[in-house]
Parts: sequence; C-alpha cells; structure tokens
Amino acid sequence: MKFSQYCTAAMTLLASAVTATNPFAAKTTPTNARAAYHSKLLEKATVLRSLAQQEADVDLTQYSLRFEKCQFVKSYSQDLADEGADTILATQRFVIFRLCPSSNCAKSCNSNYGEYVIDMQNYLQYTTQFRQQEQEEMCNTCKEQCYYQADNAAAGDDAANAAAGDDAANAEAAGDDAANGARFLADVAYSSSVDCSTCMTDCSKIENMEANYYLDATNFINCQEIKAADDDGQALYAGPLCASQGSKIKIGVFTDEDCMFVDSSKDVDNYLTDENGNGMKLSHALLKTTYSTSSCISCAKQVQNGNYYQSENQEVCAELYEDAGKCEKTHGFDNGLSSNQNYYYDASNQLANEELVCDYISSLKSGTYSQDGEIVIGGARMYKRGGTSTSGGQKFALTFFIIGTVGLAVYAAMLHSQLTRGGKPSLSTQGGAMA
Repeated sequence: MKFSQYCTAAMTLLASAVTATNPFAAKTTPTNARAAYHSKLLEKATVLRSLAQQEADVDLTQYSLRFEKCQFVKSYSQDLADEGADTILATQRFVIFRLCPSSNCAKSCNSNYGEYVIDMQNYLQYTTQFRQQEQEEMCNTCKEQCYYQADNAAAGDDAANAAAGDDAANAEAAGDDAANGARFLADVAYSSSVDCSTCMTDCSKIENMEANYYLDATNFINCQEIKAADDDGQALYAGPLCASQGSKIKIGVFTDEDCMFVDSSKDVDNYLTDENGNGMKLSHALLKTTYSTSSCISCAKQVQNGNYYQSENQEVCAELYEDAGKCEKTHGFDNGLSSNQNYYYDASNQLANEELVCDYISSLKSGTYSQDGEIVIGGARMYKRGGTSTSGGQKFALTFFIIGTVGLAVYAAMLHSQLTRGGKPSLSTQGGAMA
C-alpha cells in the first residue's frame, strides 16, 4: 500500500534523517515533444490500479473533494548521491486535499472532514481525467440539446412568417413545435446543468483550441521534453509546479527529465510550437478546475439499479482516498478507517500511524517548507521567486541590534578618551608639593 510510503517520508523529514530516493518522481519522458503536445491524456498517464480490484467499504457519498494545498519537499536522495549529481536533494511533490460534507464544501470546511496527502502526479491524473470526462459530457449534451434549441428557434421564425402570410393554421402548428422543443430543452438542460447561453461558445473554444494556437496545460501533468539538448545548452522539460504559495498548480520549466529542478527564469510558452513552427500558448482552463476551492467534486454518483437510482462512490474520490495518507479522527471524520478497520489488510497500521500523518500534513501547511521545497528555519522567512525577504519582527530586531552596537561602540570610545586624555597625571593632581 502506498500509505507506508507516506509514513516513511513523514518520519524521515520530521526527524531530519536520511530518506530513500524519491518514490513519486514522474518517469514518463517522451523524447518527441510534438507528439507529447497532441497526445491524449490517457495515452500519457501512468496506469493506476482500478478500484474494481478491491471494493471499498468506506461510504464517501455524503462528501465532496476539495483541494487545499500543493507543496514541494526537498530531501536526501541516495540515487543522486550515487550518480554524483550536482545536488543530493531530490524534490517530492505533494497535494493536500479534504473530503468535506457536501453541504458546505465550497463555503467552509472546518469540521467533520478528513484531510489527506498524496503525490501530485496521482492527484492530477485522477482529477484531470474526471474533469476532462465532465467537460466532454457537457459539450456532448450542449451539442445535442442546444443546437436543437436553435433549430426550433428557426421553426418559430417560420411560424411568424406563416402568420404574416395569413396562414394561421400553419403558424399555429409551427409555433407549437417551437414551444414543445423549448420545453424539452428546458427539461434536459435542467437535469444536466447545461447552460445553453454559454456552453456553445465554451465548447467551440475547446474544439478549436489548437487551431487558435493554444495547448491544454493538462498535456503536461507528466514531465515532458519541450527542448532537446543541442550545442547551445541542455534539454528543457515542462511539468507541474506549485504556485502562489501552494494555492495553485501551474506548468513550469525544469532542467531535468524528472521535473525536480525548476528554472524560474524561463517561461514554458516560449518553447511551444506546432508542427509548422508556429508559436503556441498554454490554456489553463481545465487545469484550474483541479485546484479550484469554489468548485468541489461530489463523491456521489447516481447509478440505476432496476427501477430506481442509488448513490455510489465517485471513482475519483475512491481512488484518491485509497492511495492517500489519512488524517481523519482529529477533524471529526466519522466515516473513515476508524469505523472500517476490515477494509484494508493493513488498516491497523494506518490507524496506528495516523497521528504521524497528521503531524506531517501540519508541517506541510505551516510554512516548514518554502514554495520550492527548501526547509525554512524558524518558519519566519517569506519566499518570493527563489529569493527571501525579512519579516517585520526580524527588521525590528535587526535595527535594535545595530543601534545597540553603535551605542556601545560610542560609549567605549568615550571611556577610552577619558582614560587617555592629557597623558600621565601631574603631581599637583595627586596631592604632592613642589620642592
């Protein structure tokens, strides 16, 4: 189970001990950049174990999935040390998410929730696949129903024209067809949450994305080569990184095939071209839905069972729940492992180490690490684009120290001057008499 990996990482980093090599490094690195641009998500994705291999007993249908934070962590890598690399610190990539009661997921998720940590690659593959399927279903429904509305609007125009020609019977029939079509559309749009006033434009943009010189950013959730090595320099790669202090996930430029070492001086858009050499840009619209805190993913899906529907776990929630390190009892999550100890063969081990996982998640959220994974000593430093700036308290202490040091130096100079002024003391100053 992957949970043991989280326990190992947590104990290692919290105890400042030596860890093993990065277990979450992306291994997918196609050499053909153009093929990577146009390949489908499922063609690039690592094969993940299906939940069908083991049925979940944990009922998640009353909860929704909510992104909390993305965090890089740098730790010792024996592999890098053996290779004689320039650095022995490998970058691990984590995402923290919550399972919140669906009734208040988007507003506030402060009680009765579970908190989890998982490697970024798996999180993005599961959530991107779900959001992509959601997008495809929306566009299919939009195409089937909203274009039907447009056709019926034309029928309404025919009715008006017929009325103008004193063909009242035909006008009434055509008008009834248009009205019936509109009512049918309204019912379908309501049930599928399709907004015909916007979906046609949105789906047209998605369909013509590459024609308008855009690439979907989710094509790069796995590390992809964007510039081959040549006489001018090293190869460059594109992959996901944490941004805005972990509240967002963007695509950045890396200098290694595992996307561990970020080159923040470069913009990925400068290295993207189509097969004709035309410059391309990234569209982050779909990627944004994977970390949006205002649009949670419902963990319930309706499945028909005979003449009625029943709720089952949404696969994206079940897969993420199974693979993640769990912190549940602390936050009042009453439907997790503590009440389903027979679900995992090593559930007792996970329960025994839950406090450790909670502490590790807390360290990831509390500012122990900078955005790029460096350890922050004291937790008071604020990182901006690889640099540092001092806090208000540090500025005050530094100013006080400087002023105090200058004051002591001046006082020492005054004492020295008084002791040495005028050379040796005269006899008169010592109370003696002259002969």
